[in-house]
Amino acid sequence: MADFQYDEFLICSIQNANEGDREYLENYVSTQAAKGIKVYYPAIHTDQLDVETGGYRICSDNLDAITKANIISIYWTEKSRGSVFDLGIAFHEHKHKGKKIKLINREQVEAIVARQKAANTKKSLEMILLKLDSM
Repeated sequence: MADFQYDEFLICSIQNANEGDREYLENYVSTQAAKGIKVYYPAIHTDQLDVETGGYRICSDNLDAITKANIISIYWTEKSRGSVFDLGIAFHEHKHKGKKIKLINREQVEAIVARQKAANTKKSLEMILLKLDSM
């Protein structure tokens, strides 16, 4: 992995992303690039073939990229799995280095939280994400 500082690291579902998710994410990355913002998008920048280590190398590469990014952006869906791992790294970077965490699909996460609250859910990753996004 090159020793490069990215403006943003984009946490998002890769394995479980559908066509709509991929289109949204590619548009986001293109829009940011047009503004001169360099986004590390794991679907492109992290080699997703990791047969030898079962995902360990992917997590390690993403860790390196997250720590080199200035901002951590998150596209969250309920099907996010690897994103949970990356979110833990992002939370550490936020708490110990003051890095900003921003949701790029806040409205979708707000809808998830509304359903959770209607079901009397008191805490969730989605609720934490809304808190982080507002800090």
